[in-house]
Amino acid sequence: MHWLRLPEPRRDIAPAFTDPASAQTWLTTLESMSPLAAGAALLEQIQAVDGAPLPAPDTVAQLDILRSAAVPLQASLRERFLRKALPMLASEERAFDVTYQLWTRLGIAYLRAAPQCTPPNRCLPLQRAATAFRIAQYCHYLAARTCPALVDHLLLAVLAAAEANGVLRKPIGDPDFPQHGKGSISGQLAWAFLLRRIDPYHLSAIGLQVINRVFSRWRELVNFQENPPDGPAIYTLDLAKLFGSGLPPGIPLYLNLRPVVLKLAQRIKLLEDGESPETLKLGRALSATAATRLLRDVEHHLYPQKPGTSSETSNIELIFGGENAYAVLTNRILNPVSGHGDMGNLVNREKMAIFGLEQASQLPSNRKRLKVSGEAWTISNELANRAAKSSDTRLTAPCLIAALVGGRPRLGVLSSLQCHPDGALSAQLRWYAEGVITGSLKRLAPRGEKLVRLPAFLLRSASDYALIVPAEAGTRLGVAVELADLPVGELMPVEVVERGHDFVHYNCTVK
Repeated sequence: MHWLRLPEPRRDIAPAFTDPASAQTWLTTLESMSPLAAGAALLEQIQAVDGAPLPAPDTVAQLDILRSAAVPLQASLRERFLRKALPMLASEERAFDVTYQLWTRLGIAYLRAAPQCTPPNRCLPLQRAATAFRIAQYCHYLAARTCPALVDHLLLAVLAAAEANGVLRKPIGDPDFPQHGKGSISGQLAWAFLLRRIDPYHLSAIGLQVINRVFSRWRELVNFQENPPDGPAIYTLDLAKLFGSGLPPGIPLYLNLRPVVLKLAQRIKLLEDGESPETLKLGRALSATAATRLLRDVEHHLYPQKPGTSSETSNIELIFGGENAYAVLTNRILNPVSGHGDMGNLVNREKMAIFGLEQASQLPSNRKRLKVSGEAWTISNELANRAAKSSDTRLTAPCLIAALVGGRPRLGVLSSLQCHPDGALSAQLRWYAEGVITGSLKRLAPRGEKLVRLPAFLLRSASDYALIVPAEAGTRLGVAVELADLPVGELMPVEVVERGHDFVHYNCTVK
């Protein structure tokens, strides 16, 4: 396998056991450990087995024992790094590092042992390697951490080895994951490549886990082919476009996505016809509307995305949070410390009375622009980037942002946030159309020992209304919201368009 040079095994760790009986004795010592300590111990023994001079069948057998112990730890470990604010705290970082290293090293050990097995026995270690690398990749998505190129290369190496040995599509059971049923190496790899295709970082933690389960059930429907499948190119995943050049020779380059697209369309239709997400095995966490929106989003991301048209680099100062966004858009402080903050609202109402709402919102202010604390980001290749250690602020996406774009205040959302190994952040910025009308909720909200105003942002097109309010507002569907300093005094939220970390975006009707 000259295309990829596997990392050298560690030979300085003494194996804790030599046979299944002593392995079970050693495993009992893990029961008294914390999940993190147990994971670290398993990682160390995986490396010990990988570096030990054992016959290949014994290596695979011992790795299977360690793998069976690692699977139950997954849920406990991943909760410690599941979509935490970025960059992660040291304890969260440690849990993530142990988990993804465990699965990466386990996969490498299986992959290293596979060529030493007899040809009829190579399918099992290759299937175990594919599963391990897929889980290592998924850990990065759960943690919103940038997945290293090594994981891509390891998945492709399994694809090349399975194809060369004629076992890519051979069905095999997996006792550690009985819920997945019998499947193939092809299915594990297709599952991983599907997740990579849909930009998993833009999904919420709940949405990502729902789609991961969906792809686990549909993985065997997606076939690898040497030639592009018949039909529209939009239903084809070209590995050369997904991973770039330098792919291993002899691998099938194309995945036919048509079966998955059809499944998505069927589920969307059933949801619209009144089926519940739980009936369709989408879980209980999402409403029918939210599940429909999620499936439509995934369907959109399965289609080829147009490459970015701008390669320019520019700087931008991002302002975070609804209250700060209010200050940027109105040049007023929503909750001033002094008692003079209401004068801005009075001036604003007088402008609307004289000029009308649309014109008043565009009028220049004679007041000096407020200085609102922000962060310096760089936009390059249509991604926003924050340099490592340039700020102590930890971020959770999607979140509400504001900025001066072309000299004009704009409201937007930061999404697809991910953290690079050095602590730098990257994300996508999406701006709402100009003309966002800024006001507040009429009802005050408790914050500590005070009552404060909460911002409200009105978006209007033709006769449609949409409202963006802080997540802390407690707004509910079907319950009227009273508004201040906006052209409508009351709106009824009827649908959640988007739910972010610090905001909720509703479609509304006039009550």
